Amino acid sequence: MVRGLYTAYTGMANEQKRLDIIANNLANSATVGYKEENVTNQAFDDVLTIKVRDNSESYNDRPIGRMSLGVKLGEAYTNHSQGSLRQTGNSYHLALEGKGFFTMSVTDKAGNADIKYTRNGSFTMTKDGHIVDTDGNRLMGEGGEIIIPADTVDFLVDATGGVYADGNYVDTLLIADFENYDYLLKSGDTIFEPVDGAVVIPASARLNQGYTEQSNVNVVSEMVEMIAVTRAYEANQKVIQSIDQTLDLAANSVGKV
Repeated sequence: MVRGLYTAYTGMANEQKRLDIIANNLANSATVGYKEENVTNQAFDDVLTIKVRDNSESYNDRPIGRMSLGVKLGEAYTNHSQGSLRQTGNSYHLALEGKGFFTMSVTDKAGNADIKYTRNGSFTMTKDGHIVDTDGNRLMGEGGEIIIPADTVDFLVDATGGVYADGNYVDTLLIADFENYDYLLKSGDTIFEPVDGAVVIPASARLNQGYTEQSNVNVVSEMVEMIAVTRAYEANQKVIQSIDQTLDLAANSVGKV
């Protein structure tokens, strides 16, 4: 019965973590460039069961075998599928159609700059001509940070990433892709950073000016999944309640006989 309590507990803990991931997806369903998070389930690590020594076994411990005590979260992963494109009419809004990421120069609190990647193309121009995202991270081109003259009237980015200010060529956006997205670590809601083993490859994405890529979260599917998680959590609760009642009877009723 104690094993049953532990199995139900691991089930409840697992569903709680799944619910946290679903809640985060729903909270970011309107975040530009957000990619849905998912998680897999797997059996809990097997444990070795040993029979406690008694007179039937000459007072020697004897291994009985292995058993699983329940379920736990497996691998958490990001769904990098394409989000829908929404037309905004803002010339500084850019969206990638296909595989690839905008390259960003991200400065930490200590003032150290690092290269990271995003699909969030909701950019603006600062007073000094830098193209930045909502967190102030600077958009990179093949020649370095993209800098536009402050008096620019006509800002144009073509389908291949070429940047033009009032008809004059400035730079080409540095659009990067990766051989295996498993080597990308999510940093915040829409920023990704490569880890050891990440291999950069040429991107095939087409660039769309005046559009943003919306979140790829399917709100209806997430709500359905949330209901399923809630039902599974309640089922594990009932298991614990049933075992608790049985233990209560064993301790208070059977013990009196």
